[in-house]
Amino acid sequence: MSEPSVKITEIFYSLQGESNTVGLPTVFVRLTGCPLRCGYCDSEYAFYGGERMSLQQVLAKVASYRARYICVTGGEPMAQPGTPELLSRLCDEGYQVSLETSGAIALDNVDTRVVKVMDLKTPGSGESHRNLWQNLEHLSGRDQIKFVICSREDYDWARLKMDEHKLAERVADVLVSPSFGEIEPRDLADWVVDDNLPVRFQLQLHKLLWDDTPGH
Repeated sequence: MSEPSVKITEIFYSLQGESNTVGLPTVFVRLTGCPLRCGYCDSEYAFYGGERMSLQQVLAKVASYRARYICVTGGEPMAQPGTPELLSRLCDEGYQVSLETSGAIALDNVDTRVVKVMDLKTPGSGESHRNLWQNLEHLSGRDQIKFVICSREDYDWARLKMDEHKLAERVADVLVSPSFGEIEPRDLADWVVDDNLPVRFQLQLHKLLWDDTPGH
C-alpha cells in the first residue's frame, strides 16, 4: 500500500495568533482546499494549488523545526481524506496537536488526542448554513469553539447559540474575535464585559505583528 499523502500550501514556524495557546511558538501545517467561502477569510491563497506531500515528508518537515506545538489548518483541513491519519501520526510523535476547522465536515474520525478548534460560522460570514451541529457531540472538555463576529447581530446570534447548546460547559474555551475591519474590537470587548459572557476575547496576533503575510 502506498504512503498516504496530503496537499500542502505551506509549513512554517511562527507564533500562534489565536486560540488558548496564543503566543506560543508553533509549527503550522496549512492544507490546501476549502469548500466554504466565508466573507472574512484571510487564507484564500490556500484554496488552490499546493504541493502533494507524503505524510512522512510532512512529519520530516515538521520535525526540522524542533517545536512542541503543531497546528493543522487550512483552508479546511478536514476536506482532505488523509488528514485524520496525519493528525494521529503527529500525536504519535509526541507533539501537542491542534486542528483548526470550520466544523462543516464531520469530526467523528479525529484522534481524541487532538485539540479541536471549531469555528462556528456566524450569519455575517455568509456560511452559517454550513454549520454541522452534530459535530458538537464530538467535542470534549479539551476543545475550543470560535466565533468570528462581524456585527452586533452576529454577537447576539452567538450568545443565543451559547445558551441553546450550553457551549461554555462543553469545551475548554469559547473564543470570540472581531472580524478584521468590520467591527471595532473595543465594541466587541465592551459587549462581552457588559454581558459577563463566559468567553475568551481575542485579537489575531499574527495580523497585528505581520499584517497577514503568508508564512507568519
